[in-house]
Amino acid sequence: MTARTPIRIEFARKVAVILSRAWHAVAPRVAEGSAVAFPRPGASKLLALALFFSALASAPAQQTNSTAPVVLDRVVAVVNKQAILDGDLEDEIRLSVLDPNGVGQGQLTPQRALEQLISRTLIEQQIRQEDIPAIEPSQAQVNARLDDLRRQLPACVHRDCASDAGWKAFLASHGLTPERVAAYLRYRLEILSFIEERFRQGIQISQEQIETYYRDTLVPQFAPGEAVPPLDQVTQRIQEILLQQQVNVLFDNWLTNLRQQGDVEVLDPELESAASQQGAGRGDP
Repeated sequence: MTARTPIRIEFARKVAVILSRAWHAVAPRVAEGSAVAFPRPGASKLLALALFFSALASAPAQQTNSTAPVVLDRVVAVVNKQAILDGDLEDEIRLSVLDPNGVGQGQLTPQRALEQLISRTLIEQQIRQEDIPAIEPSQAQVNARLDDLRRQLPACVHRDCASDAGWKAFLASHGLTPERVAAYLRYRLEILSFIEERFRQGIQISQEQIETYYRDTLVPQFAPGEAVPPLDQVTQRIQEILLQQQVNVLFDNWLTNLRQQGDVEVLDPELESAASQQGAGRGDP
């Protein structure tokens, strides 16, 4: 507390007393035999000022001299003038438990979380720049994806996530809510739909490519003596695999170019390794 604080409080008290006396002089009077009070001019203003200075005089001394800033969140990176906050990293790490592709990779680190957020931000910016209409998933699609997670998610194997009680306990243990999970799944479906729409068109898989994959990749996966499914039974599945591989290659190249051309600045020294990964490969959107 500074030396001036007691003086300010004493001054506020005196002003409050003076205003209070002035208000009583012009305060509302109830006419004899009447239940209606008629305020005199200026009474309400004097009362408001009296209450203000009275509150100021009774306020804790430390509040009158508090100049310390309150930090709500901090910026850890900027992608083309768009901020990524520390809270975004925490949210990304919490939600990583819902990613089946993260099995065997351990807990998502802040560095990897930032890499994913940078990639996702670049994708969102490009979607807006190209004015690509959002592909809104239906509620049925979101519900189907949620059901798959609850039944197949490795982290849920021993938590009985298929039951409502088990799923609720699982979410609570990771600081998640059903609403946040639904929003996350909806967003993921939108991004995946964009990738399919953007890069799948125009890709052609030849019969020769299918036969090569069948002969060189699929058949060797079977042990000697095992029955190998005939080519015509697995042609459609092989075609889908090859198609997805080419989509991934095109998407990787596109995202690498976005990162190279974009302005990405990591402000947290502990997370700078994420910036060095630009163009190093596909970031999970």
